[in-house]
Amino acid sequence: MDATTVLVLNGPNLNLLGEREPEVYGHRTLADVERVCRAAAAAHGLTVDARQSNHEGTLIDWVQEGRRGIAGIVLNAGGYTHTSVALRDAVSACQVPVVEVHISDIGAREAFRHHSYLTDVCAHHVIGRGVPGYVAAIDWIASSRDAD
Repeated sequence: MDATTVLVLNGPNLNLLGEREPEVYGHRTLADVERVCRAAAAAHGLTVDARQSNHEGTLIDWVQEGRRGIAGIVLNAGGYTHTSVALRDAVSACQVPVVEVHISDIGAREAFRHHSYLTDVCAHHVIGRGVPGYVAAIDWIASSRDAD
């Protein structure tokens, strides 16, 4: 990875996009998400390294791997958003911007989803905009690079 890379990380159960609760998450798949991310990044001269894991430690390892020297990280931590202090701590060590993304509006869902351990350590947030939220996150990372 280098300074033109955007690391797109998806957490638990996001591999089931298009199948799991389509009334909440829509019918687009994780492959669709990765495709729109690559197109959005390419429009800014950036590349995407897209990864998904159901394992908290793996996500932490990837955040640490990308914490410096890249354009930024787009992170949809899934359920770990509401439970993982360890993932929060990894994000807080990042020297690149991290954008928290959620396909659904977590504030309009069950009460336990209202709290995000990531909110105060992420540079930007895109919540409840569906798959296009990933594009907005990449656009934000690209614009923050242009502002430097």
